[in-house]
Amino acid sequence: MSAVAARLLYLLATLVGALPTAVRRRLADGAAALGRMAGTRESRVALRNLELAYPELSPDERDALQRAVLRTTALQTLETLRLWTRPHARNLRAIRAQHGVGLFDAALASGTGLIVVAPHFGNWELLNQWLAARTPISILYRAPDSAVGEAFLRLVRAGVPDRVRQVRAEGPAVRQLWKTLAGGGVVGILPDQQPKAGDGVFAPFFGMPALTMTLVSRLAERTGAVVLYAWCERIADGPDFELRIEAAPEGIADADAHRAASALNAGVEHIARRDPAQYQWTYKRYKARPSGSGDDNPYLDLERRR
Repeated sequence: MSAVAARLLYLLATLVGALPTAVRRRLADGAAALGRMAGTRESRVALRNLELAYPELSPDERDALQRAVLRTTALQTLETLRLWTRPHARNLRAIRAQHGVGLFDAALASGTGLIVVAPHFGNWELLNQWLAARTPISILYRAPDSAVGEAFLRLVRAGVPDRVRQVRAEGPAVRQLWKTLAGGGVVGILPDQQPKAGDGVFAPFFGMPALTMTLVSRLAERTGAVVLYAWCERIADGPDFELRIEAAPEGIADADAHRAASALNAGVEHIARRDPAQYQWTYKRYKARPSGSGDDNPYLDLERRR
């Protein structure tokens, strides 16, 4: 039943993804405006995150950035449906420039394993397809709550057979990723989601302590794998992108978990500041607070308004 429902969702995604670029832009404009007027969860969370991360902005400046974030979020969703339902080779034509690919090729050639850190910036699904076109890759992902969502995600991310291995972010995941890296393979990790209790430490992110995964640093320290940041950054209003690859900040493989997590966040923040509207500010990044800090969950009042 889940497989059938996933196929129906795929058909719907195909129809939406086939919409012309101009129509997708208008839909994104409408979705952003409606979200602000309705005070949706995404709208409220984005504004709160911007208040926390950019306290120096005036209310008018934050409002303008919130509008841009909501519009870009809607546009990214529509773009992703298009990417998921078209041949990868056709999608990759949207990448008009590539920067830092030499770092990627050198890491592959080294045979020591490669960890690709891919923040929620620009369009990470297009990045996944570029990576899969270059090399087999194991991608760590957080499974949806529903069986239908899980089946749909596996369907649209299947890519080229034997090139993409999707690894659920669960107990056996670390062992699977370690084996991949130990064999000189490539692993892709989204670094800016809140980990489960016990799987992270608090480290600064835009000046605020945020519970941050330690997985990247543990894998890098234990395997000696190269760590690179990669993202597909939208050019102007799209639909074209630039692929960018950079070396990770110093300290990302440090044995000290706090120092390593701070380096991980510094790399993500560096990318997000390139164009804040392209970063995923609709996620409750600061929900967990350090024990004994006296800080409250900054989203509590937003949740009470629902």
